[in-house]
Amino acid sequence: MTTAPRRVRWLIPIVLLIAWLGVGGGLGPFAGKLGEVSTNDQAAFLPQSAESTKVNEAQQGFRDDSSVPAVVVWVAEDGRVTEAQQGAATQALAGLRDAEWSAGEVSPALPSEDGEALQGVVQLAGDLGEEAGEPLEEIRKAAEAVPGTEVYIGGPAATQADLGEAFAGIDGLLLGVALSVVLLILLLVYRSVLLPLVIIMGSVFALALACAVVYVLADRDVLRVDGQVQGILFILVIGAATDYALLLTARFREELAVPGSDRFAAVVAAVRRSFGAISASAATVALGLLALLLSDLTNNRALGPVGAIGIVCAVLSVLTYLPAALVLLGRVAYWPAKPRPAEDPGTPGEKPSGVWGRVAALVDRSPRRVWVTSLVALAACAAFSPMLKSDGVPLKEIFVNDAPSVTAQERLAEHFPGGSGNPAVIIADAGRVEEVTAAAGSTDGVADAAPVTAGGRPGGEPLVVDGKVRIDATLEDAADSDAAKQTVLRLRDAVHEVPDGDALVGGYTAQQYDTQTTGERDRMVIAPVVLLIILLILVWLLRSLVMPVILVATVALNFLATLGVAALVFRYGFGFTGTDASVPLYGFVFLVALGVDYNIFLMTRVREETLVHGTRVGVLRGLTATGGVITSAGVVLAATFAALVVIPLAFLVQIAFIVAFGVLLDTLVVRSLLVPALVRDAGPVVWWPSALRHRGDPHPAAGGAGAAARGGGPGAAERDRGAAGQGGAG
Repeated sequence: MTTAPRRVRWLIPIVLLIAWLGVGGGLGPFAGKLGEVSTNDQAAFLPQSAESTKVNEAQQGFRDDSSVPAVVVWVAEDGRVTEAQQGAATQALAGLRDAEWSAGEVSPALPSEDGEALQGVVQLAGDLGEEAGEPLEEIRKAAEAVPGTEVYIGGPAATQADLGEAFAGIDGLLLGVALSVVLLILLLVYRSVLLPLVIIMGSVFALALACAVVYVLADRDVLRVDGQVQGILFILVIGAATDYALLLTARFREELAVPGSDRFAAVVAAVRRSFGAISASAATVALGLLALLLSDLTNNRALGPVGAIGIVCAVLSVLTYLPAALVLLGRVAYWPAKPRPAEDPGTPGEKPSGVWGRVAALVDRSPRRVWVTSLVALAACAAFSPMLKSDGVPLKEIFVNDAPSVTAQERLAEHFPGGSGNPAVIIADAGRVEEVTAAAGSTDGVADAAPVTAGGRPGGEPLVVDGKVRIDATLEDAADSDAAKQTVLRLRDAVHEVPDGDALVGGYTAQQYDTQTTGERDRMVIAPVVLLIILLILVWLLRSLVMPVILVATVALNFLATLGVAALVFRYGFGFTGTDASVPLYGFVFLVALGVDYNIFLMTRVREETLVHGTRVGVLRGLTATGGVITSAGVVLAATFAALVVIPLAFLVQIAFIVAFGVLLDTLVVRSLLVPALVRDAGPVVWWPSALRHRGDPHPAAGGAGAAARGGGPGAAERDRGAAGQGGAG
């Protein structure tokens, strides 16, 4: 770029900027349209090979238009249900049979054994999507015609409506909160007016491109997207694009601070010197996410490519749009602040300057004490990680706030068997309906079992579809309890033993159990793959075997420490009794990949400085030069993930805490203290088997950080490497 004609030098950034403005303007609406191709039907995200998934597919033939049941519960205000109230409730349900949204099936109102409540079921057409709230409101109005009762609407239809309401603000509130938080942090970090806006625009452009690509693929059924994946995509793109932008703009600021620097040369140098770190960091996150394709859970498989697409778009924006904008703005980008050289560790005998100069001095003075103390603290936190229970979230904890569907389920459980409204569903051969029903009904923990009838009324002939019947087994315990899951296991054993019954057991409880066991299998398979991917990238980037092992081990310890803290906070702070089976896996992928990101930012700079100054001074220069920008990047990423709490779902709140806390712990402890101290204490051996393991401090007389003060500034390091005929990574 520096040797091209002046006109061409200006033309390239202008063209790039216009192109990205076109991307933002033309593709921006896709962020709002992504909800059109998203689904919040939890049945669509079951384990692909599980028995409950086969049951879910088979039972579609027993429901018109894949209907979804809404369970209506009446609780008598005076304590006893009268015959008149039961008759009025049955009549109210019958009047809903011909509604436009109805699947045409309603049940009579049946009393509870304690005589204090009634329940009935209305089947809704399954394609209502986000409009499920309207028919539920009509059902409520009809049910409230029964005098002397309190009405609650629950069941899968109500849960679906509550999920739709929870995700309603995902492309407005979530995006607005995330961008506002990032903008505020950038204003505080840079103390400039234009640069934060430039970086935010780059994040928005990257998000627009990512959403457009994901929309096209989801619309063609190449990808499946739900509200959770959509929310994580928004946060991931904004956070990653901002992080990479911080690294690039910090390098650009350093180059501009070199006397006589030209804006074009500064941009070229900044891109060249940060390209390795940015590309390697992006590769670790993208490939780590793609490892989720090995999962047997469809929502995990969906997040993999969707997240990877977001990371690629973020990198593309940072490496094309941002350099173009920086060239056009030059030093004005940092106004009213002025570009300044990277902070130096200082010289021996002098008080270190700046926060990171003092941190570097501490690491240099007592490296072993620093890394041992950090290691013990992290290990102590990690000791609590087994307390994190990840065998599913109880129904009452799915939503952070009070959701109508949860309240209805609680009232249902108070007056009917615990599994009412969420029966175990058995699909069996029609010729063995009596034997299978008898085996199910006699299973310990099953309150009642009966086949679905042709007319939908008790006592009728079983409905036969393709030679199969459906049997609903009501469990004695709450459908989300551990006891109910054990009942499902016994139920499967019982019906599987019926000769030629070909029976399969599914339903809500079975789905939860299958999802839990699949999640455990996924963690055992995917975690080693992610670690191997990251290890190979680090070996390629750092030309070392020892250093990558150190980095991977430290971020893995950081993950375990975060889980330990999360276990305590979830139980005693938030009141969560469990987490979704995918929470530890998501936390692992994000924290390990993103944690390695910050170590990549640090160690590529350390290696670059080591090529000139040796390992000891290289560590100190790398830490002081990158300390501010990496800490800022960590705060930005933690804040963007924390924005997920605006969506009132326990899953996203848990992910938000784990990633936000883990990123801060990694940024402030692992990357700032543990890794630099380990490298400083171990010495050049960390670069084995590369030639750097033989390189000592070229200025031993000065010792310590004093060598770092010579020839100060990034330009000097670049000139020294050029004179020595050596290149650097990152």
